[in-house]
Amino acid sequence: MVNIKLPDGSLRPFDKPLSVAEVAAAIGPGLAKAALAGKVDGKLVDTSFVIDKDSDVAIVTDKDPAGLELIRHSTAHLLAYAVKELFPDAQVTIGPVIENGFYYDFSYQRPFTPEDLAAIEQRMVELVKRNIPIVREVWPRDKAVEFFKSIGEHYKAEIIASIPAGEDVSLYREGDFIDLCRGPHVPSTGRLKVFKLMKVAGAYWRGDSKNEMLQRIYGTAWAKKEDQDAHLHLLEEAGKRDHRRLAKQLDLFHMQDEAPGLVFWHPHGWTVWQQVEQYMRRVYQDHGYQEVKCPQILDRTLWEKSGHWENFRENMFTTESENRDYALKPMNCPGHVQIFNSGLRSYRELPLRYGEFGACHRNEPSGALHGIMRVRGFTQDDGHIFCTEAQIQPEVSHFIDLLIRVYRDFGFNDIIYKLSTRPPKRVGSDATWDVAEKALADALDGKGVPWELVPGEGAFYGPKVEFSLKDSIGRVWQCGTIQVDFSMPGRLGAEYVAEDNTRKTPVMLHRAIVGSMERFIGILIENFAGAFPVWLAPVQVVVMNITARQAAYAGQVLGELRRAGLRVGADLRNEKITYKIREHSLQKLPYQVIVGDQEMAAQTVAVRTRQGEDLGQMPIQAFVERLLHEAQQLGRAA
Repeated sequence: MVNIKLPDGSLRPFDKPLSVAEVAAAIGPGLAKAALAGKVDGKLVDTSFVIDKDSDVAIVTDKDPAGLELIRHSTAHLLAYAVKELFPDAQVTIGPVIENGFYYDFSYQRPFTPEDLAAIEQRMVELVKRNIPIVREVWPRDKAVEFFKSIGEHYKAEIIASIPAGEDVSLYREGDFIDLCRGPHVPSTGRLKVFKLMKVAGAYWRGDSKNEMLQRIYGTAWAKKEDQDAHLHLLEEAGKRDHRRLAKQLDLFHMQDEAPGLVFWHPHGWTVWQQVEQYMRRVYQDHGYQEVKCPQILDRTLWEKSGHWENFRENMFTTESENRDYALKPMNCPGHVQIFNSGLRSYRELPLRYGEFGACHRNEPSGALHGIMRVRGFTQDDGHIFCTEAQIQPEVSHFIDLLIRVYRDFGFNDIIYKLSTRPPKRVGSDATWDVAEKALADALDGKGVPWELVPGEGAFYGPKVEFSLKDSIGRVWQCGTIQVDFSMPGRLGAEYVAEDNTRKTPVMLHRAIVGSMERFIGILIENFAGAFPVWLAPVQVVVMNITARQAAYAGQVLGELRRAGLRVGADLRNEKITYKIREHSLQKLPYQVIVGDQEMAAQTVAVRTRQGEDLGQMPIQAFVERLLHEAQQLGRAA
């Protein structure tokens, strides 16, 4: 007798062992048809898995997150199956699930072409129509190694050979194709109906640049066609918003091979940068931060004391002078501790808040670089707060208020909060960690915001809260953070005189709101699709004349707008006004001002918005007041 307990708490007795598929069939034909896998005592298994003892059982369908992951995993194998049918000499390596899809890496004698991709996808469709069963087999390790060697799959044989001797391995067979995999998988290829191959990219075997370059085919897979359509639409929209493409169109910045991972800011892009930096500078000044500036290059001995030389050395740019080793700073924290240490501090000075727009350099792998989203040289809106343990919670609470305000001013109202707690490998006592984690949790609770606990993901020196924002098309970007550090102040000798005249080590809070300025501006470009709100726009309005007769009046309007503090451009070329309007519309300027004979006679301006709305004629001062009011609304008006 086998007793099955279902998720609703009901018990179903069976007089003999049975498979997950048979359990689903016993519940109902609809569920039997929908079953992709099962969970037996919490473990995900194939529908063919036989239950031979009393167990808790749940049937997994495509409505479950685990079901969608199964679909993507099985579609990766379907891709490999199709490739082997079309290109028998290709060798398969690994093919995991990734966010929104999957990939599979192949070794093949020539690059796959777009035509190859189309043929592979069509063969996958044909394999789905055949509804081929996907069957799990268990082999001895050595037998599997010899088998894959015998069919020329040397990468797969190498993977299996790395499994300890004497162990069995799990293989999955579908038709003539067999692959190494822990599983589980969907019952048959017919369950995989919504997928699309996306692109081919290079990838080193085992991620090591010393190994062969493989070809990675990316795909996406979904339970429902409408879900895939929505995803592809999002990708299309994201492509239109790509900050690299818009940077060229709007003349914001460029990057080149002579400075990999570094940015050449053009006047328009640097204007956006300055709006962000000056805004953040005002925020700091209004909230008790003292702005500081630390050296770019520091001696190796300081990085050894801070722990960076031991733990971060491979990501640091180094140099040497007069037999001394130096490093470009990858982060600002050790420098801020030096400023704290420059004088005798009293508990009365705490909390002490330092802020710096600190330029940092990290030797990121070239393959990881991505426009200004991932660079080697970047500037952080970096801040460090030196405080007592008792001050952690109020300082974090104050910081959350500040962060919410800043994000809203930039037009981001949807914030995701995550609290990461102590990892297995850490410094400090459990009692100290208890204090820090409770302070962060209490600060979040005090704001009434929903937050997610991420156990074990804190830094080795303390817990942290990470803040992510959602952009206008629903993408999530992790930007802000506040981290509690018990380690670095002590390692670098930071002390203050406590109320009882003893020397104590302060707690150090690492915090950032926008994080990397480069990355945040990239996020802004994509969020607004280059159509910045008035306060951020590099050029807020362009003045255009219809004919040469209005050139002098256009110059008068230009002067009045500039005297009002607005960022104004002028187009007085001898071109048709329709041509000028179209050209400046592509630049996504918030406003266009047009002056013709009527406007000159009435001392007014005709105003158009970038959306193409004609606001008609208005006095110059009325237009100035409109722009200044809109600029004061910041991103909240967008």
